[in-house]
Amino acid sequence: MSRELPGLYRSLAEDTDPRGLAAPDAVRRYADRRARTRAALGALTAAALVGGTAVGAQFVFAAAPDTRVGPPADSPGPPSSSPVPSEPTPTPSASSSGPGGSASQQPPSTSSTRTSPTARTPTSIPDSAFFTLAAANETGAGSGFGEDEVLPELCGAEPGASGTVRQRVRTLPFKLAGTPEGNIPDGLYRHSITIYRDGRAAAALDELRDAVRDCPTQPVGSVTSRQKLLPSSGYGDESVLFEMRKPFLDVNDQPTGDEELRLIRAIRVGNVVTVLWDQGWEGSSSPKPQVDADSRRAVTAIRDWLR
Repeated sequence: MSRELPGLYRSLAEDTDPRGLAAPDAVRRYADRRARTRAALGALTAAALVGGTAVGAQFVFAAAPDTRVGPPADSPGPPSSSPVPSEPTPTPSASSSGPGGSASQQPPSTSSTRTSPTARTPTSIPDSAFFTLAAANETGAGSGFGEDEVLPELCGAEPGASGTVRQRVRTLPFKLAGTPEGNIPDGLYRHSITIYRDGRAAAALDELRDAVRDCPTQPVGSVTSRQKLLPSSGYGDESVLFEMRKPFLDVNDQPTGDEELRLIRAIRVGNVVTVLWDQGWEGSSSPKPQVDADSRRAVTAIRDWLR
């Protein structure tokens, strides 16, 4: 402390409160105590802050032990754990060979037989159930309904004779595209539609197949007719196609050396069977492309009717 301070202090005391001021040593001791107190309070405050931070951190981590900080918004996330549907594995087939030349398996081929989209069984047969010839095949003679047989003779068998509900038969002459006007027709269909009870239509076609197989030959007048089943698929739910061949006879009933061919196709659509039997015209043979085309038209007409 400066030596002048005691003197200055005494002069100040004489000019102020007559009760006097504290001695310089007392003032110094008081100042030292305040400094120590302030330091102690600062240390306590710092310790309290550190302790509170530690307790708060422990509380946060205890409350959310599984909390993790995710990646930035623009960083790719982890792969999803959801199962990803895989492409279907093709079913092998023994008909094809793999890379090493060994037989590998492929999916089974789809049958050409289609299932009818309708299960409705009608009880009557309108005219609209019968197909219409294409314009190029029209003869202008129209068609006529009657009570004729729906199938040719097959060694006395009667396929599809039982279980019928309703049946209609018509005759329909046709000409081939390009045949000049005024010429005779190129063929004549005996076209029938038969409604069967449930299950009997399929049985009728089975009976027809058996009848053709069991009758490979038969006498027709003075000649012999040969019957044979032919491939037929893609018509209705199922179909049967067979041919009848016999020697062609002239006007004197003598063989000419040629053969006369007749085609007959029966088609099932649900509980309905339609038969196209081409009987020719004056000894002409059945043109298969025309019979195939008209078979498709017959199926379309029946499906439209059954909708």
